[in-house]
Amino acid sequence: MATGLQVPLPRLATGLLLLLSVHPWAESGKVLVLPTDGSHWLSMREVVRELHSRGHQAVVLTPEVNMHIKEEDFFTLTTYAVAWTQDEFNRFVLGHTQWFFETEHFLKRFSRSMEILKNMSLVVHRSCVELLHNETLIRHLNAASFDVVLTDPVYLCGAVLAKYVSIPTVFFLRYIPCDLDFKGTQCPNPYSYIPKLLTTNSDHMTFLQRVKNMLYPLALSYICHAFSAPYASLASELFQREVSVVDILSHASVWLFRGDFVMDYPRPIMPNMVFIGGINCANRKPLSQVCIGAFMQSMFQAKHFLKNVFTYKCFYIYLSFQKFYFLFHCHNSLQ
Repeated sequence: MATGLQVPLPRLATGLLLLLSVHPWAESGKVLVLPTDGSHWLSMREVVRELHSRGHQAVVLTPEVNMHIKEEDFFTLTTYAVAWTQDEFNRFVLGHTQWFFETEHFLKRFSRSMEILKNMSLVVHRSCVELLHNETLIRHLNAASFDVVLTDPVYLCGAVLAKYVSIPTVFFLRYIPCDLDFKGTQCPNPYSYIPKLLTTNSDHMTFLQRVKNMLYPLALSYICHAFSAPYASLASELFQREVSVVDILSHASVWLFRGDFVMDYPRPIMPNMVFIGGINCANRKPLSQVCIGAFMQSMFQAKHFLKNVFTYKCFYIYLSFQKFYFLFHCHNSLQ
């Protein structure tokens, strides 16, 4: 009896891999980027650069008044108008920097911190309202046929917009307070084994530490509500139905976490969670001997200084001066 063609399994697998490698499965796409200004953008900026180098077209959408998001050659910058000027924005953002060096009672400091955070959240939310009520811009975004939205969900404006225009979303983040990443992905969240933010617990806790681990998220829920509730109200207004924060976050297709279990404690994850810790690290030129010497000297001074340091504030002030000393010597040595 005639037998069919028989190909050894290893050779068949090799052939399939070669076929897949030469077939043009991947095509360039259009990415709409909605970053969060400040240090969050500095992290996302390198991802946008890499997308451009791989042939993708990136459009960065931001308010016309911002801190760091400026036009560059590896993306198209699209801005929208807001109700304040650049000088007003700079005064608002930089007006609180001196406060971090002042001495206050803990409760007064906490109250003032909440006031600053609330004001910052109101500014960002007002900017989001300006964006989502800009009908001309929304029509333009719909007509542009973007393949995906890349956004940082620390502020939910990008997530609301992506859900509103029905575009798949990729979140790029370090973490979100109040376990919103667990809730948005329906991920298991055992309080007895996962240390919560600001608790200083490890993944091996005593009974009292587990109680503390459960109480901390309750204390932070007020802060999270101040940040996220306005976006849920805005989304409910747009969709003409009740929309929760979890509904907004659950729209994400992929969550890219700038973390790694080398640095963070292990935790349950879902299939659409990808950990990309170290993505912010870039290759730099080797330090000169002058730079190394300045760094070692600053660390030697810190070792003796910290014996007499009693507050975190003194520690931060000292490190600021040490950083300036280190960078000043390195800059002079490289000239």
